[in-house]
Amino acid sequence: MFTNTFTKTFGIEHPIVCGGMTAVGTADLIGAVANAGALGFLTALTQPTPEALVKEIGRCRDRTDKPFGVNLTILPTIKPVPYDEYRDAIVESGITIVETAGGNPQPHLPTFKAAGVKVIHKAVTVRHALKAEQLGVDAVSIDGFECAGHPGEDDVPGLVLIPAAARALSIPIIASGGIATGAGLVAALALGASAVNMGTRFMATTEAPIHHNVKQQIVDNSERDTVIVFREFHNSARVARNTVSEEIAAVSREPGATFDDIAHLASGARAREQVYGNGDVEGGMWWASQAQGLIHDIGSCADVVDAILADARKIITRTLPGQLGG
Repeated sequence: MFTNTFTKTFGIEHPIVCGGMTAVGTADLIGAVANAGALGFLTALTQPTPEALVKEIGRCRDRTDKPFGVNLTILPTIKPVPYDEYRDAIVESGITIVETAGGNPQPHLPTFKAAGVKVIHKAVTVRHALKAEQLGVDAVSIDGFECAGHPGEDDVPGLVLIPAAARALSIPIIASGGIATGAGLVAALALGASAVNMGTRFMATTEAPIHHNVKQQIVDNSERDTVIVFREFHNSARVARNTVSEEIAAVSREPGATFDDIAHLASGARAREQVYGNGDVEGGMWWASQAQGLIHDIGSCADVVDAILADARKIITRTLPGQLGG
């Protein structure tokens, strides 16, 4: 239905992406995303070891014969992460598409390129996207301020950031942040993107490996139900609004506060166990974007993708032409 530089470059049926999501990007979800004709990314560091990642890639291949990729997020950690070993596991498993995020992907690009792996890098500013293009990545996923996760410190929303990036870059752009509908896909294409990335929308699917309570909370929430945390530590992050995230924000604003003061509240292990596992939506800090206000049901990945494509086609072929007079 939609064919452009993204679908041609990456061999994907539809210009829709499910980027890497820690603890959520497992074979259960990504296999379903791939079967729906979209591009999904397993999250490498969700797996405790490179060997476990190899097994997860195998699990995903058991679920789909369509293309999927692996996300490798490069961040400072207390315990050193064997990034080279994860990278080599990705290459040796025959993965052909990788999404990098966080730090500079340059140290890993020669290995990926030598193996014929196409690389998409996630960026939150035009200047970082340009740097990634100069390094040789094949596409950039540009995150507007509406996004879940880390939107950076510039607070530029997608309506400005996407066309600014499209004007500056010559490689395909994936629009990310606050997108969950066919209208969002059409808007992104109009602004110069070749595809859209959705995280929160794919969390609210039957295949997402998280508790039903979390999915229902996303449906129940509005666009106002997120909180920016970690701003005082220059690591801004958008998360779902609950008692824990509001406490993190309040404590962080206190004079002299450090990350150590809120580390126990922001614990990823706590969120995985209490929120995603046990379904206590107040039990930890968990990720969600302002797109919550656009999500009104829990459907299968196939249903979500089909609905977005149908709505987008209707807007392009019927609604927008009706705006033209004469």
